[in-house]
Amino acid sequence: MTVMDAIAVQAGFDAWCRDELARVERALAEWIAADAPAGLGDPMRYAVLDGGKRLRPLLVLAAAQSAGEPSAPSREASLRAGCAVELIHAYSLVHDDMPCMDNDVLRRGKPTVHVQFGEARALLAGDALQALAFELLTPEHLQIPDALQARLCRQLALAAGYNGMAGGQAIDLASVGKQLTQAQLQQMHRLKTGALLQASVEMGAACAGIHGAAFDALRRYGASLGLAFQVIDDVLDVVADSATLGKTAGKDAASDKPTYVSLMGLDAARAYANELLAEAQAALAESGLPSVQHLSALADMVVRRSH
Repeated sequence: MTVMDAIAVQAGFDAWCRDELARVERALAEWIAADAPAGLGDPMRYAVLDGGKRLRPLLVLAAAQSAGEPSAPSREASLRAGCAVELIHAYSLVHDDMPCMDNDVLRRGKPTVHVQFGEARALLAGDALQALAFELLTPEHLQIPDALQARLCRQLALAAGYNGMAGGQAIDLASVGKQLTQAQLQQMHRLKTGALLQASVEMGAACAGIHGAAFDALRRYGASLGLAFQVIDDVLDVVADSATLGKTAGKDAASDKPTYVSLMGLDAARAYANELLAEAQAALAESGLPSVQHLSALADMVVRRSH
């Protein structure tokens, strides 16, 4: 690929991101009710809107488009799936930041939800966002097949529950002050972070009706990407400042949490992230799908990011 070709590819990806992010932001602003009882909509919207990379919705949408131009029902289903994953991610951050968990005060460059609204309202806002995610996946009066709605709900529930994100967080809390092996650390992060990222890809693939070997390849892509994301998160916690990250830098070391950097060292962790990126790109190549360029660019973005 020439330099000019690379510039054109990047410009196309940037334009795609702008368009898809605008769709996601409009949908989230519409679907998160501002008029929830007793002002509950305020912490819900605060937790989700005006912040975040929206990586998970972008993964859903890119996977849904990887087989070609989606149908109208597939396009609607993938938008709802992307927003649902983002709501689950947001609710997990609200709860993780609370004093009973990570006790953090900064998220996405602003005070955490419990700091801004109090612990009780933060807890309820997280609960409500979790429920809303599944409400979005089961709309009435839309041409989204019932079987697809059920499959998306199952995929998201598995990724968010005890064998996914919640289980990974439990391992994380139980591992403070302990020395984990690389295999143990990988298992923790496959659940805590990787499961929801992998589910984003799988849900998008489900919306597009992708199955068989192509689906398996996208699953491998999602698994490698999920681990790479966490490795880079651990690197950035060491090398970036709080203003750049939008959250408290150095928190892992201060809390004596096991990380890829504490286990492998900074240079080795970066090298491992690049290995995982190569695995993700190889899986895309093996998928045989015609339109994986946005998934490829998202993987590069995850590993090259600075915040």
